[in-house]
Amino acid sequence: MKPEKQLQPHPTLPDYYPDLVQRPAFVRQLFDRTAHYYDWVCQLLSFGSGNWYRRRALERAGLRPGMTVLDVATGTGLVARQAIAITGDPQTVIGLDVSMGMLAELKRLLHIPLMQGLMEQLPVANACCDMISMGYALRHVADLNVTFQEFHRALRPGGILLILEIGRPNAPLKRGVIKFYMGRVIPLLSRLTTGQQDMQTLMRYYWDTIENCVPPNTIIQAIRDAGFAEAGCHVEFDLFRAYFGRKSG
Repeated sequence: MKPEKQLQPHPTLPDYYPDLVQRPAFVRQLFDRTAHYYDWVCQLLSFGSGNWYRRRALERAGLRPGMTVLDVATGTGLVARQAIAITGDPQTVIGLDVSMGMLAELKRLLHIPLMQGLMEQLPVANACCDMISMGYALRHVADLNVTFQEFHRALRPGGILLILEIGRPNAPLKRGVIKFYMGRVIPLLSRLTTGQQDMQTLMRYYWDTIENCVPPNTIIQAIRDAGFAEAGCHVEFDLFRAYFGRKSG
């Protein structure tokens, strides 16, 4: 059953774009301009632990050798690399992104099938893959309901959805520390270590979308509404969230 109302991941953020119509172009251009530095800043952000966490999340969700993966909003392939380490074959992992800059950077780093496209309009056939993964990009879609419906369409019966995200901590003290670190320290370090103003803007925008994102229960319900069974969220350190769902077999 298709939800009638559009579900945006966060409201308009006028510090970055004047209205929602302008948001897709703003996001795409920002990622295009920062693609070359993205890997480095992600390492900085996670203290080098990101690869371990991504691989563990994929394995916990059920990814196994021989399965096919569509990694949406693949960026520079941070999730895709860990998926390849599990499946054992680069050709079983397909990377999709709206940013040509990110895809160009990924092509330089990994030899996997790539395609440009929107998460809300996946350019793939019905029931084409065993898993759809997304790393830290859910806040950039236009409509959560439409996006999850597309994910459901593209998965085979029994297929797995895994969405990695960072969420605003519930504990006030931890929330204040994370806000200072991700909202101020990381943007400043990004600018100082890359010399790029756009990277500082991206990291500021990154935190602002996290802080204004809809609650986890809203996301889980939208996954269920799209037809997924076993929908839920695994939380670590009151910060890292791995949303999951399984398409009925």
